[in-house]
Amino acid sequence: MHFDLIQSLSLAGKPDVPNDDRIGCAERHAWVIDGATDLGEPGLLGTRGGAAWLASAAQRAFAEAAGPLQGICESVFERLACDYQRDRQREPLALWELPRAAFAAVALEDDELVCAHLADCVVLHRSAQGIAFLTPEPDREAERAEAASLGPGTGAHGVRSAAVLADRRTARERPRAVLGVDPQLSRDGTCYTRVPAARGDDVLLMSDGFAALFDTYQACDPDGFITRLHSHGLADLAHTLRGIEQDDAACLRYPRFKMSDDASAIWLRVG
Repeated sequence: MHFDLIQSLSLAGKPDVPNDDRIGCAERHAWVIDGATDLGEPGLLGTRGGAAWLASAAQRAFAEAAGPLQGICESVFERLACDYQRDRQREPLALWELPRAAFAAVALEDDELVCAHLADCVVLHRSAQGIAFLTPEPDREAERAEAASLGPGTGAHGVRSAAVLADRRTARERPRAVLGVDPQLSRDGTCYTRVPAARGDDVLLMSDGFAALFDTYQACDPDGFITRLHSHGLADLAHTLRGIEQDDAACLRYPRFKMSDDASAIWLRVG
């Protein structure tokens, strides 16, 4: 079996800010990477922000890897650590400055679909048995509560406001398994699942900015998402996503840290 690419889409949250998402696929594996928003100015890794650097480095590593998924992920983790040592310009100011990301990846191994994930990227699988998440079902209730606690309309000012920056930096000082430059943290945090796969199955990989259609905005459930995907495609779903966010530009109805996040999705079919 192999993957056929049906559609892919990646939108920056703001047209004047680099997109820190990356998506891609090879013959038998695919991935989505969601770089965590930088909380300081560029410098650690040169003139490029840490999130964009990490997303691009991980994209290259996944594209050049092959084999069983766990081996692919292990090679990506080690490659990121080596690339960081090569590219960094100085010592980090604190732990909050280290680049980090969420990711999800899938691979076809014999008659199974294997999924690896770390943090909040999302994978949906449509098979003859129905539609199921291969990652934890999206749930950003804690993030919504945190954004709401900082005051009405916080997201209207973006993650660069002093209050949000201070809060986010404090949160990143706490140990957390992420895709980053410490391969052991990435290794320890990555979860793997296996399910049967068959020709004709659909597989959707999404960054949390696209999956917000499910949890943050509740615009559709997984069944409705797949139905609309088949009838209208990813672009129509993305139009709905951005429309909801534009209508709530002050982030009052849906408390969040920025009006729009980077949003990426890739639609594959098992061939």
